[in-house]
Amino acid sequence: MGIAYPGDATSRAVEREQMVRQQIESRGIHDPRVLATMKKVPRHWFVPDEYQNEAYDDEPVLIGYEQTISQPYIVAYMTEVLRLEERDKVLEIGTGSGYQTVVLAELVESVYTVEVIKPLALAAQKRFETLNYRNIHCRIGNGWEGWAEAAPFDKMIVTAAPLKIPPDLIAQLKECGRMIIPVGRQQQELIEGEKRHGILEETRKIAVRFVPFVQSEKDSD
Repeated sequence: MGIAYPGDATSRAVEREQMVRQQIESRGIHDPRVLATMKKVPRHWFVPDEYQNEAYDDEPVLIGYEQTISQPYIVAYMTEVLRLEERDKVLEIGTGSGYQTVVLAELVESVYTVEVIKPLALAAQKRFETLNYRNIHCRIGNGWEGWAEAAPFDKMIVTAAPLKIPPDLIAQLKECGRMIIPVGRQQQELIEGEKRHGILEETRKIAVRFVPFVQSEKDSD
């Protein structure tokens, strides 16, 4: 998208460079588009004022309502796993503060993002409007159900951990589309999925720790 962030050249750019070099490249993330985007997007704009000093640390940061902005490496890792292309339409479940959303929006044609916590969703939407991201579409609602009206999607990313992959998300993923999602409760894994002949072929990636997917009647055992 090429959004020009006001004051970006002098607004903690050195911290972003260090973040990418020390936390992301050093751990094997090599996609040049992902690295450039992580250097560009001012992570501290998506972190509450009281946690500004932690914005570029190698850890998640609280954003309120018992939610977090993911560790920079995890944002970069999940983004790279999706193998994004410029013309992709991406579904994100769990808008949060909007940081991952903006990273995606820099790399693809359109992002559809769903957040169940209304104050977070409204605050994120205001950020997107302020930054003039016109390729981000927002919805307040139950991410378990996806966004059927906008389906099918080329790629999907989920930033909260359900006990199992929501069937509606699989149904809304294009054939040969890709998904990255954390699954589990006490022990969680990132699952990379690729849809083949209507079935999601799953590959276990790395151990992670995400906030739980907000429970609904469908998301229960």
